[in-house]
Amino acid sequence: MTTNKNLEVNVHHVTRVEGHGNIYVNVKNGIIEKCEWAIPEAPRFFEAMVVGREWNELHHITSRICGICSIGHTLASLKATEAAMGISISDQDLKLRKIALHAENLQSHILHVGFLVLPDLMGVGSVIPLASSNPDEVKIVLGLHRLANDMSNLICGRTTHPQRLIPGGFSKIPSIKQLLTLRDNLQASVPALQAVADLLKSLAPKIPDFTRETEFIALSNPDEYALYDGKIASTDTDSAPVKDYLSYTKKLGS
Repeated sequence: MTTNKNLEVNVHHVTRVEGHGNIYVNVKNGIIEKCEWAIPEAPRFFEAMVVGREWNELHHITSRICGICSIGHTLASLKATEAAMGISISDQDLKLRKIALHAENLQSHILHVGFLVLPDLMGVGSVIPLASSNPDEVKIVLGLHRLANDMSNLICGRTTHPQRLIPGGFSKIPSIKQLLTLRDNLQASVPALQAVADLLKSLAPKIPDFTRETEFIALSNPDEYALYDGKIASTDTDSAPVKDYLSYTKKLGS
């Protein structure tokens, strides 16, 4: 780059990201003035949508926040409703809800890795060329994604925006036979999962070495990997009960 080089890049709606991505780069006289990767999310006013609605409708509305993590949004809404009304669920329903979250995680992770990340690491524009150049890998990804969809459908009634999750538990649960079949299918998927992990490991040198100061926030539970229950945990502060979340969060614009 010459010392008097000027450059301006303004790219909107970057593809293959979960959300909307924009890239901004501004160079003046060879000096980078701005280099920004932005993930903007416009307000969609789900808080306003649920005002005045019946308590047993809320989780169906809030599940539409996302078409990928709709199970998580559904369960967050249900847990809020159940906490407000003092509703408890059975151990059986708790286990089934956790299985539903695992189904969603498998579904989301395979989608992200196989369809959004893998094409970049393998130097192609999308997963479509990979179907010709690497058919075996694409078949593995598609098979795992189908398994995750089937798992979500079995527990929740369909692959996205679940129907069977309701306040207090489930409107319908799988049969023992169906759950045993699911168990067998999950056990049979281990070699495919290992193949995906091995492929990503082989491509790891292509991932840029990028770090920045970041505060990571998630649930934390000393007894299990916290997906459903736990305390609010942060890499910068102490943990706190979920009921105190308003003391630890601030909405943009507030």
